[in-house]
Amino acid sequence: MTVQRRELLKLAGSGLGLAAVPLAAVAANHPGTGADSQGSLAGWLNVRSFGAVGDGQTPDTAAINKAIDAAAVAGGGTVFFPAGVYASYSIHLKSNVCLYLDQGAAILAASTPFEGMTTGGYDAAEPQGAWEPYQDYGHNHWHNSLIWGESIHDVSILGPGLIWGKGLSRGHDEKALPDTTKPGVGNKAIALKNCYNVILRDFSILQGGWFGILATGVDNLTIDNLKIDTNRDGMDIDCCRNVRVSNCTVNSPWDDAICPKSSFALGYARPTENVTITNCYVTGDYELGSLLDGTWKRRPPGPKNWATGRIKLGTESNGGFRNITISNCVFENCRGFALETVDGALCEDITFTGIAMRGVGYAPLFLRLGTRMRGPQGTPVGILKRVILSNIVSSGAGIIPSILSGVPGRNIEDIKISDVYFEQVGGGSAALAAIEPPLKENAYPEPNMFGDLPASGIFIRHVRNLEVSNVEIATAQADARPAFWLADVDGADFFRVRVPGGAPAFDLRRVKNFHSFGSRSIADVSLDNVETKKI
Repeated sequence: MTVQRRELLKLAGSGLGLAAVPLAAVAANHPGTGADSQGSLAGWLNVRSFGAVGDGQTPDTAAINKAIDAAAVAGGGTVFFPAGVYASYSIHLKSNVCLYLDQGAAILAASTPFEGMTTGGYDAAEPQGAWEPYQDYGHNHWHNSLIWGESIHDVSILGPGLIWGKGLSRGHDEKALPDTTKPGVGNKAIALKNCYNVILRDFSILQGGWFGILATGVDNLTIDNLKIDTNRDGMDIDCCRNVRVSNCTVNSPWDDAICPKSSFALGYARPTENVTITNCYVTGDYELGSLLDGTWKRRPPGPKNWATGRIKLGTESNGGFRNITISNCVFENCRGFALETVDGALCEDITFTGIAMRGVGYAPLFLRLGTRMRGPQGTPVGILKRVILSNIVSSGAGIIPSILSGVPGRNIEDIKISDVYFEQVGGGSAALAAIEPPLKENAYPEPNMFGDLPASGIFIRHVRNLEVSNVEIATAQADARPAFWLADVDGADFFRVRVPGGAPAFDLRRVKNFHSFGSRSIADVSLDNVETKKI
């Protein structure tokens, strides 16, 4: 290794507190640690010095884990991956250890060795707990992953290299990929459970399996400048606190891009809180791998070529979401923003601001309070309140409008929507304008759950204390539906709104304390209690 590269790695390590430490005894027991004549480690360990080949075919699992163990025994260090392709099964992260992937370096998820295997391959999934039914299989297990760590701290994965989950299952029955329930099969690129002080920065993930990143019960988590081009979720941030996600690009056509959750996977309800997501680009429109190779090939239309790729809080929502800010993000050719509590969670103090959306297939905004109640018996119905949505532009969205929907007796509360421009495709008929959709209180939450909707801009049902200001609804085609449809709403103020011509601005059904004022084409109106009225 050159002196220049050694000094570079020292510099990278120093930013994480990985200064050289005395290692005479460790060097004697771990040849190839890079100890100098004084018995001190320079802060890095080259995986090739521990036997890694890096040819993309020879399994390097043992060599990689040996290097990590040596760094951990030393009290910490950086495990360095020079250029090469390192085929591996489960890699075990340890406290005070950094993995650094150099330019041209890739960790490759090796293929499951053979059909009918009973040993070998990826680590076995943990035994099932009594709470297993409360979330999907993938959320309950971490050890069956390419890279995993449990109950560790001060750990990082850095560098411009690649993590390629080629041999991972995505959790669905597909002939081209292994069955995730079979022994030795892995289904996540990176999985972390009950950890703290974690940094993930600068690398790329290709084909990450069920989750590119699954972080459960992780506190003080930084995810920065990642490029993720994957076949299911990009990153799931589950039951975590003090999280910073920034400057990431995620292409995830078949599932969500950035997905905070608060499942029961830890065996108890733990909120995801104190989270910022900023300066990120999410999409579901491009062929797998074309984000990373720079070709940006759009996926052809087809029945299975839906574009998900969004930021979603939920669906698992036992613990709730608190103190969340999402800002300066771009959505392109994917689904819109979703905030869901359907399993008894408290969701409060959330902002979504400075957002550009283009080609959103479903609702640009989807806020749902439901009663699926997948969790321990006796859990009370959740709460969704104090949410601000502002400075949002959406163009080319589909026929499903934005949705704010609680359930009878359980209102979404204290919502402010301001400085927003929503352009929908339009084309809704008079027949659509006349319907009142089903309630679907305990259904899986998705924007298409209600079927066709009678609004061209925002569908609002079971809401209390709503403020809408400086909002314009536009449609590319003429639409017979009202811009705003409200049912079972108590307290709704609309100020300076613009709507398409040719249809009512409002369709009110069982609405109390309604006020609309300051709009150019809509007369000011104040209604204390109205059963049905169009304005």
